[in-house]
Amino acid sequence: MNQRASLRAHIPRKRFGQHFLVDEALIDAIVREIAPKPGEPLVEIGPGLGALTQPVLERCGALTVIELDRDLAARWRQRQGVTVIEADVLTVDIGALADAAGQRLRLIGNLPYNISTPILFHLLRWADRVRDQHFMLQKEVVDRMAAGPGGKDFGRLSVMLQWRYAIDTRLDVPPEAFDPPPRVDSAVVRMVPLATPPALDEALLSEMVTVAFSQRRKLLRHTLGRWLEQRGFAGTFDVQRRAEEVPVSEYVALVQAL
Repeated sequence: MNQRASLRAHIPRKRFGQHFLVDEALIDAIVREIAPKPGEPLVEIGPGLGALTQPVLERCGALTVIELDRDLAARWRQRQGVTVIEADVLTVDIGALADAAGQRLRLIGNLPYNISTPILFHLLRWADRVRDQHFMLQKEVVDRMAAGPGGKDFGRLSVMLQWRYAIDTRLDVPPEAFDPPPRVDSAVVRMVPLATPPALDEALLSEMVTVAFSQRRKLLRHTLGRWLEQRGFAGTFDVQRRAEEVPVSEYVALVQAL
């Protein structure tokens, strides 16, 4: 059964943010970017009707899928070579999956746009157990993930992901590539965990960056400057800038100094 025929048999559920990829040329391009190989521990988040799952499975022979929709999970249990975890990905212990595989995981998926940021932060804690991640996301989110300092897209998401991953936008995907079409453009992003990430307190970095970007239009002396004073920070840091003007490396150095 092809993708469009499958769609007639399954009604997309809005509460799961379901938009199914149906453009065959784009599917082929995404699979080429992933380049799956036999023996690799691949985990797909939200396989849906299998637009990516099927061609990836043909290349690697086996993979694990995380699917919350019970009807779709039941379909995938019938497929040879597919291990199904019927759960919300936000509750899944990715580290345990890596332990079971005995090697770092490769994560792929068309993430539900309504909870894509929480998923990215959930996965962040297991970056050291992951080889790479290829995700379809709302293009606006991908732009923020990959943005450099100085632009409107650079923000908390940029800092919290770039300190840990090399992030690269691979493909742009228009709404008409999906059924039903979303109201936004999409993009495919590649995330590769840094081999030697800086040692820091991630919770403290998150708190600090949240404070810094809490009032984007104001100089940092009104937000981060006061936060640093309350912590008795005795070092030097230029707070006569706006949060989006500070490179990731400076945020990292500051939290390490604290």
